[in-house]
Amino acid sequence: MLAVKEAGLFMDYAAIFGEAEALVSGPGSPAQRLQALCDLLKAKIPHYDWFGFYVAEAGKPELFLGPFAGEPTEHTRIAFGKGICGQAAATKEVFLVPDVSAADNYLACSLKVKSEIVVPVFAPGGFDYDKGRGAGEVVGEIDIDSHTKDAFTEEDRDFLDSLAILVAQDVAALRQ
Repeated sequence: MLAVKEAGLFMDYAAIFGEAEALVSGPGSPAQRLQALCDLLKAKIPHYDWFGFYVAEAGKPELFLGPFAGEPTEHTRIAFGKGICGQAAATKEVFLVPDVSAADNYLACSLKVKSEIVVPVFAPGGFDYDKGRGAGEVVGEIDIDSHTKDAFTEEDRDFLDSLAILVAQDVAALRQ
């Protein structure tokens, strides 16, 4: 995990990941731990203006809104394939959108949002780096919006891929 300089700030993703590990392994329900994680990451990483989880409905190709930090959203349910979040769930791929105004399938949450990254969360043990993303069942996803165009880097993607593995059990526990 890398440390990067962002707009004059030093982002130590490894240290932030250590804090995330402590929260996820700590006390509380899965929803409480994930909410604490949302709050932590929104506070620690300046370009994470909205940080949340969408959870895959058990036995149905639909996502529902889980814990999040940021402005409320009207998108509390999203069908697989619809919008950036739905596409990520359907394809099991990370979607990094540098400019949401140029994305055909973007579901607008706020006029302030300029870029987005969505990272699928696979069932615990379901992500196999050797087999690739298609190897496991999507139980949810991490969704982050930024008020800055082209806000997300490969370091964000690597950090969030690791985070998705870390939170897999808690996200899976929220399925209905």
